[in-house]
Amino acid sequence: MGMLSINTNVGALRAADAAHSVNKSMEQSMHRLSTGKRINGAIDDAAGLQISQRQEAEIRGFQQAYKNAADAQALLATAEGAMGEIHTIVQRMRELAVQAATETTSAADMRALDNETQALEAEITRIANDTTWAGIQLIDDNLSSGIVFHIGPDGTDTITHSIGDFKVTSAEASDPTNISGGLTTRTAAVTYLGKVDEIISKVGTERQAIGATMNRLDYTMANLSNMATNLALAKGRIEDADFAAESANLARVQVLQQASMAMLAQANASKQNILALFQ
Repeated sequence: MGMLSINTNVGALRAADAAHSVNKSMEQSMHRLSTGKRINGAIDDAAGLQISQRQEAEIRGFQQAYKNAADAQALLATAEGAMGEIHTIVQRMRELAVQAATETTSAADMRALDNETQALEAEITRIANDTTWAGIQLIDDNLSSGIVFHIGPDGTDTITHSIGDFKVTSAEASDPTNISGGLTTRTAAVTYLGKVDEIISKVGTERQAIGATMNRLDYTMANLSNMATNLALAKGRIEDADFAAESANLARVQVLQQASMAMLAQANASKQNILALFQ
């Protein structure tokens, strides 16, 4: 048989413990529902927090790498567009060289052809000097040693692409864009024609290499997007709140809270019955 006691109200203590536990569970469910996250701090899931933050670092790395790859494509597209204009100009230069290579061209006509050719050479050099992307010189030998594109979350995820010099000069050199002489004589025109053909080949080779790298970046971006999406799904399964479960739990603990508070009131009132012993 239990002892009648005033100082220790066992029923009230147990009801208070139950009310505290229920209130804590209710606050946790409300917090999760308000933030949409199951893990709002290390206390919620210490191991899960560590895993989710590592995944978050990778996801952000993938997302930034995707932007880097897109920027790389834009840079290469800018360079390739400038080379396309150079290709058009050089085709006109070849046409002029062919015209100058025949002896039916008079001296006056030869001078006119040479003047136009020199103007076109100057325009190629201007394009090479002025083609930039975000302040980076692209086709004036600035990138002949290569430009590095960081296309992944880790330090070693890089692609390097080099772009040659497309300025036209009059010095003798092995570079096809170095042109000597001009359209001053038929013999000079024939020599010039061979140099122009070399330039056409060089520009075409460079544009082909840029196109291949741009295609590679397309696949890189698709893979980065796929990895970021799937890792985000994995992170969500760890970190995100299950709204169905949390809503059901909130409804359950709200009922329990009301019941525990009612029982606490009953336990406190029950000790008043002891006063009847003094009547």
